[in-house]
Amino acid sequence: MPRSAALVQHSLPGFCPLAEAVDALASAGREARGAVYTKSEVVEFMLDLAGYTADKPLHAQRLLEPSFGDGEFLIAAARRLLAAYEAADGGSPARDLKDAIRAVELHRHTFAATRTKLIEAMVEEGVARPDARALADAWLTQGDFLLADMDEAGFDYVIGNPPYIRQEMIPQVLIDEYRRRFPTIFDRADIYVPFIERGLRLLKQDGALSFICADRWMKNRYGGPLRALVAKDYNLRAFVDMVDTPAFDSDVIAYPAIFVIAREPKSETAIAHRPAIEAGALSKLAASMKAQSGKSGGKRAGVHAVRVTGASDEPWMLDNFDALALVRRLEAQYRTLEEEGAKVGIGVATGADKAFIGPLDALDVEDERKLPLAMTRDIASGTVAWRGLGVVNPFLDDGKLASFDKFPRFGRYLEARRAEIAGRHVAQKAPANWYRTIDRIYPALASKPKLLIPDIKGAAHIVFEEGKLYPHHNLYFITAEAWDLRALQAVLKSGIASLFVAAYSTKMRGGYLRFQAQYLRRIRVPAWASVPAMLRKQLQKTSDDPLAAQAAVAELYQLTDAEVDVLAAAGKAG
Repeated sequence: MPRSAALVQHSLPGFCPLAEAVDALASAGREARGAVYTKSEVVEFMLDLAGYTADKPLHAQRLLEPSFGDGEFLIAAARRLLAAYEAADGGSPARDLKDAIRAVELHRHTFAATRTKLIEAMVEEGVARPDARALADAWLTQGDFLLADMDEAGFDYVIGNPPYIRQEMIPQVLIDEYRRRFPTIFDRADIYVPFIERGLRLLKQDGALSFICADRWMKNRYGGPLRALVAKDYNLRAFVDMVDTPAFDSDVIAYPAIFVIAREPKSETAIAHRPAIEAGALSKLAASMKAQSGKSGGKRAGVHAVRVTGASDEPWMLDNFDALALVRRLEAQYRTLEEEGAKVGIGVATGADKAFIGPLDALDVEDERKLPLAMTRDIASGTVAWRGLGVVNPFLDDGKLASFDKFPRFGRYLEARRAEIAGRHVAQKAPANWYRTIDRIYPALASKPKLLIPDIKGAAHIVFEEGKLYPHHNLYFITAEAWDLRALQAVLKSGIASLFVAAYSTKMRGGYLRFQAQYLRRIRVPAWASVPAMLRKQLQKTSDDPLAAQAAVAELYQLTDAEVDVLAAAGKAG
């Protein structure tokens, strides 16, 4: 039986639906299977960075390519392997090199085409055609890398470009099996996450994995388990930000990065940003990064050496090291917003805005069953300009749902929209509570003064709301018991909010940041009781003057001149 056929039958005994799902992907188009191919200059750079170079005894080592596609990495690695073998006076490549490479590809047509290309490349390097065919058969497997049987001996190198496929594009039976096998598939993790996990687990001691893929997992929520795995057992040896570089043969939506993770003791990470995609420059950069890797501090030819990973799933800080130093100093010296008595939250998600939201006066329900609503457009100018919308509130103060008997207009209003409201997922999960909003509404929040912050912005957009409106789901809010809100607004608008959010948030296309609760909660402030009376007055007066606020905030945090410059840059850049 051919090796390609044996993979599905042997690896998936009794799993007919699973085998069918794999079979469907094996025949899918390029977009459906997440195939994005890497430019040759980048391939050579990654091989250099991982240490897979012809001056090493590569014939005595093992390389794995988990998704070989058109063969960019596979053929480049094979050429290096053959050069190293020739330098070592090897005599029988079919015998001596059969275990040197293992490469997997799911797509049948691509597998066959690349196998032919590989054989021709080896023949060009002087390998007899029968030996080239024998090596191709020994090295290549057609199937799903995440389900394929793998050699227990492990690998010295795992190198490649894993597929970029969102979970919703993968058959559910396949996702369920992936989740069973790979604990790093958390929340809405893309499929490259388990590719990284499996590649890492297949490394020998001191082995290195080098991938180019999206960098989202390094900071966002779904990457937490994978970051924790790396923090526990591996070392982030190198990181190269490839955003806005032509690293691939086509435009992609992803935010790409190259990283090298090794099964070795922890050390500093060599970091570089957005290199020129030119062979000579990349070769020099690889040499510089390898020389800098593991060294403490400093900078060499555009390469920083920084300790990135800790001992947990915390987001990784991989850029703007002056800003990072200030964040770390403030974290060591001050407590978080919520530790100082503030509360950070998000407004109400209804799941059916057309049914629950409308002009407040036109919502035909009892006054107790509706609240004036703040939307993002209401605060676009930097102050509140309420457009008159409201939200129907199905909750009593104790959290129970209001009854239709007690509030008949409310009941009639919802019954008239029952089809739309009851069709929501939250309603189908609990049919008896079909008219609840996704989030519980707390009416007292509307009457509390608060700061409102839109989710996606280039810079911190923080608006004071005096206590008349309830926030919608696309607005985050901050209330405070100890801190004066006008003073806190000045602190956050000075650049402090952007400084912390930029450190922890993944940046969106166009440079936008996500001002989400999880990042806002990381902001550090002094205790309000410790702020001198004169400085309190300064902060309260400067909430609408960022430059004046920065001067007051510099005094508040005792910033150095260099730190003031960092804060000013954060305020401008967002």
